[in-house]
Amino acid sequence: MTQEVALDTVIRQRIRGLRLARGWSLDALAARCHLSPSTLSRLETGHRRIALDQLVPIARALGTTLDQLVEAVDDEDVVIRPQPTHTRGLTTWLLSREDALHGVTVAKMRITPERPTGAEHLGVHPGREWFTVLSGTACLRLGARTILVRAGDAAEFSTMVPHAIGAHAGPVEILTIFDHDGERAHLHAPDDAPQR
Repeated sequence: MTQEVALDTVIRQRIRGLRLARGWSLDALAARCHLSPSTLSRLETGHRRIALDQLVPIARALGTTLDQLVEAVDDEDVVIRPQPTHTRGLTTWLLSREDALHGVTVAKMRITPERPTGAEHLGVHPGREWFTVLSGTACLRLGARTILVRAGDAAEFSTMVPHAIGAHAGPVEILTIFDHDGERAHLHAPDDAPQR
């Protein structure tokens, strides 16, 4: 019963938080989901029981899904304890879960000059990539171009251009975001089989 009450409270907080994040008054949201402002106020404050037939239009009006609105809170899902994987010149820590929102993967990478970035190692795949340099200097190969990306700087580029990220004059650490195609190409490439 306590878990049910806690989830009920979270749902109310989500409704109010999403409404306020959009800058909407109770009247504005009520008009969008065809409820009276007083009913919506009582739902948000816990003075009225939440019914499924009210949640569906509220979720739709707030631009979310019913599943997201009523998703249970699980403290176990908060902390990610990444385990490093190693390939030649590269150590990777996955900082997001496999079922991450919109298929996006976040990873921290430590690249050393031993990582191969020659023409035969340039990859191409659909999408875009983004990374920021945490320390050191990254050497970004984009086709025939070589671009140095220093600590504090970020890079974003089309992955349809042949590309590789290496280290310039010592190790570099980057934080990167891959879409599904980028993850498959960079983290599961056959020539980058993890070393134990």
